Amino acid sequence: MADMGAFRVAVTAWAAGGPGGPAHELATRLSVRTAVLLEGPSDSAAVDALAARHGRDLAAEGVCVLPMGGAMSVGRFASLLGPSGLGLRLTGLCDEREQGYYVRALERAEAAPDGLFVCAADLEDELIRALGVTRVKELVEAEGDLRPLRTFLRQPAQQDRTAQQQLRRFFGTKKGRKIHYGRVLVEALDLARTPSPLAGLFAGL
Repeated sequence: MADMGAFRVAVTAWAAGGPGGPAHELATRLSVRTAVLLEGPSDSAAVDALAARHGRDLAAEGVCVLPMGGAMSVGRFASLLGPSGLGLRLTGLCDEREQGYYVRALERAEAAPDGLFVCAADLEDELIRALGVTRVKELVEAEGDLRPLRTFLRQPAQQDRTAQQQLRRFFGTKKGRKIHYGRVLVEALDLARTPSPLAGLFAGL
């Protein structure tokens, strides 16, 4: 039976130049109504984890959480999925520095830009601020990464950064670490302290 994962694969192949037929067929079969455009898999891991914490099955609700493989791809995905393509409602998260790309892409696709939620630096930064540096370090220790963190913090390049900046950089130093901690940090959140971009995204889904 087709699932939302198959739709994500079909859309990604379509955006890369493949045929659009499979995506059209799956969108109809799965009653997809909304696409959440995300820069990468760490953002997707965080969104999926928050959905689980709220007891929501986004796929069953017709919501496709779609990591695009980089902010520069947003124009292509918006044109394929938005009003001029599959006719889905578009929403998403982006980093502040990528906001312009998203806004222009949504405008070109004739999609409403009010469904865009902007993180100050990136989503990891938002989550670190929500949890606090001390709690994040506790989570790093619980995940068995305290020794690599201590080694990282001894690097000269880290000495002039704040503790929050150091943790954010640490999560990006090893393949898969940002994805892992996207889930870990969300699972540790007090839901009342959910970062406003994430809270806004979920309020509109």
